[in-house]
Amino acid sequence: MIEEQLVAEAHGLSRWERHKFMLLVGLTIATALFLVWIALGLYNSSGAAQLDLSRPGYKSVQSQVTKDDTFNGYPSTGAMNKAALDQFRGLYAPRATQATGVDSFGGDVMSDQALGLDDPSAPSTE
Repeated sequence: MIEEQLVAEAHGLSRWERHKFMLLVGLTIATALFLVWIALGLYNSSGAAQLDLSRPGYKSVQSQVTKDDTFNGYPSTGAMNKAALDQFRGLYAPRATQATGVDSFGGDVMSDQALGLDDPSAPSTE
């Protein structure tokens, strides 16, 4: 009897009420595809696609990339003693003064030099 009641109620529903869940799923998928289309358009138009060396078209030039291993960071393992804390402070203090020494509201805050992206070995154009 319960099944008959459910069938009777389903026949009494309008077309919108019967298919609104499927419409919701379809609109969700369409929205996701639209947002991915926008994201890929921005990826290609911004030039980021040309910088992505993991793309299959750049496999031949991956071997020419040089890795800069000059980072002198603090080790993630080891003893926690006064010498380790002094070493950490010695590495941290110059970086902290460099980070806080930039005028946050100035015009050159996003310059290559302020971000540490300038290449000292590159020839000067001046």
